[in-house]
Amino acid sequence: MATHLVWLRNDLRIIDNKALYAACGDPDAKVLAVFIATPTQWQQHDMAPRQAAFIHANLLQVQQALAARGIELVYHQCNDFAGSLVWLVDFCQQRQVSALFYNRQYEINERQRDAQLERQLAGKVICHRFDDSLLLPPGSVQTGSGEMYKVYTPFRRAFIQRLLESDVNSLPAPRSRGEKINVTPPEMFDYPLAKVGSAYPAGEEVALQRLRTFCREQVQDYVKQRDLPAIAGTSSLSPYLAIGVLSPRQCFNRLRAECPDVLENPESGAFCWLNELIWREFYRHLMVAHPALCQHRPFIEWTDRVCWQVNDRALQAWQQGQTGYPIVDAAMRQLNQTGWIHNRLRMISASFLVKDLLIDWRAGERYFMQQLLDGDLAANNGGWQWAASTGTDAAPYFRIFNPTTQGERFDPQGTFIRKWLPELVDVPDNDIHQPHRWAEKQQYVLDYPLPIVDHQQARLATLAAFEAAKRGGF
Repeated sequence: MATHLVWLRNDLRIIDNKALYAACGDPDAKVLAVFIATPTQWQQHDMAPRQAAFIHANLLQVQQALAARGIELVYHQCNDFAGSLVWLVDFCQQRQVSALFYNRQYEINERQRDAQLERQLAGKVICHRFDDSLLLPPGSVQTGSGEMYKVYTPFRRAFIQRLLESDVNSLPAPRSRGEKINVTPPEMFDYPLAKVGSAYPAGEEVALQRLRTFCREQVQDYVKQRDLPAIAGTSSLSPYLAIGVLSPRQCFNRLRAECPDVLENPESGAFCWLNELIWREFYRHLMVAHPALCQHRPFIEWTDRVCWQVNDRALQAWQQGQTGYPIVDAAMRQLNQTGWIHNRLRMISASFLVKDLLIDWRAGERYFMQQLLDGDLAANNGGWQWAASTGTDAAPYFRIFNPTTQGERFDPQGTFIRKWLPELVDVPDNDIHQPHRWAEKQQYVLDYPLPIVDHQQARLATLAAFEAAKRGGF
């Protein structure tokens, strides 16, 4: 009897899992699954403690779902990727595995690990790999000259055309392969863990129900509401997509089922949300085409000459939500307390760190990864390089968000700000974005810091720093 092994990584689901479905294709094969935790590697990659806890909670769900179908999931922990290969090769030999099935990961360390594994298993175990975490595989959407697009809009046009020509149907869960088996739940990871909170229950049933509800009841208002942090106007699906509890195919297919005209109506909320899914694809395709993005390098080379400020006090104030700019501070406190931050606020807070404080974007990128429940290297790197004007199709370096006017535009009554900054609860709506102006008039003592930087002066300093770097000087 053949033995098929499924190596689960960031694909913690049984529905629409290409590797799992293929492994179960032979009804006579014995199917096993394995998950390997690598805490030291996770630490090097700045995985957030909340995300580690979320992975563990969803791993429990997957283990139970597989056990109900007669498939054993074996759990193992070792330090890093190198250790995982040693263990996995030995496991394949012990269990007489004939074929290994896994879904590709696209980060450079993960790609090197998988290539090394296949070399070690050559002639012993047949390896089957699948593009599962994307709608279209990297390299499948290229310019006429066979290169990766550097600008998003033409990439999107080509992507949609290619998507319509491709099979992106979702796969069902595998059929039962025998009696339900008893399993031992995996131990807690030897890694710092933080409470996820009730906003993100584990399990693909929850994720799928959230997807259905969003596409049926909320996506129509997505254009109007997605930029307003005081309103629950986003899908809240990113934590599930990040670790593969949900697939992008499930998202696309559900969206088309509820909004059949999504591609014909580019002004709709449905198309706007599809656009976000395509941004996710763009950054992953880009990361494969330019592996240096995985190594903390800017896409625009001259921006590496920007003379960044080393200011630990300012960096800490930003991290703790104590900058004196209410919309920035509310955003950072939301991140610190929940592990999630609204997308508009990601842009505002990132811009403030880089363009107001002139602190290296990589410090912000790292801090976000250490906090985010939905941490994803490609999306996080892409977003930071966009805000920092160092990436492909990024905001020009001279486009600098004014944090006060951004707050006035996207949280006009200060509803979101007061939720996260209770010390400003008494400040009137008209003054919530510049609370010290009101406090001075009222002779009111605010327990809230003064702005740590003058935005107009900071803007001029940033422009000068970027212009000097572009000229080639320091």
